[in-house]
Amino acid sequence: MSDAQNTGSQAVSPMRPVRLRDALRQARIEAADRTGVVVDLRDAEVARLEILNDALEPLFAQIPEKVDLFDRGISHGDTPRLWIDIVAHVLMGRDKRIYRFVQDTRFGRIVIAESHDVAAIVDAVTDYVARRMIEREHALVATPAPEPVVVEKKRRSGFWTFVLGFLAGAIALFGLALFATLRNL
Repeated sequence: MSDAQNTGSQAVSPMRPVRLRDALRQARIEAADRTGVVVDLRDAEVARLEILNDALEPLFAQIPEKVDLFDRGISHGDTPRLWIDIVAHVLMGRDKRIYRFVQDTRFGRIVIAESHDVAAIVDAVTDYVARRMIEREHALVATPAPEPVVVEKKRRSGFWTFVLGFLAGAIALFGLALFATLRNL
């Protein structure tokens, strides 16, 4: 029996995770594989989306804080989803083992990537994030800032309109007073 125990411990020790995070990830994968066959498929979907969410952490850590396009999080509704931004998310396919990265557009939902492999979906999300950041840069460059000179012209034209109106009113009052005086004579 000691040989069987030694063999079992030797098989376990090289695969033993070094960090707690690696151990948790491995436990999630094993639990997701077990629960994929069992009744509670929703928990398996959430577990797989959490694995993908952990794999995306280095990507989102590189995004500058001033870029507020992305709001990543897992929703636990009827269909669990890992949201990347307001229009793109990852959900599990019909077999609950395939990741499906989709984007909602005004013409309907399009599938950006679909794979069993977490790395393939991470690559697709990375490409999507890069494209969205470039679109943001182009939108910021294409929109010219309002010129302060235009604001000053509006103030000046408003001032001169006021002065002209004031003078017209004063002349009208003077004329009315003169007319009333001549009429009484």
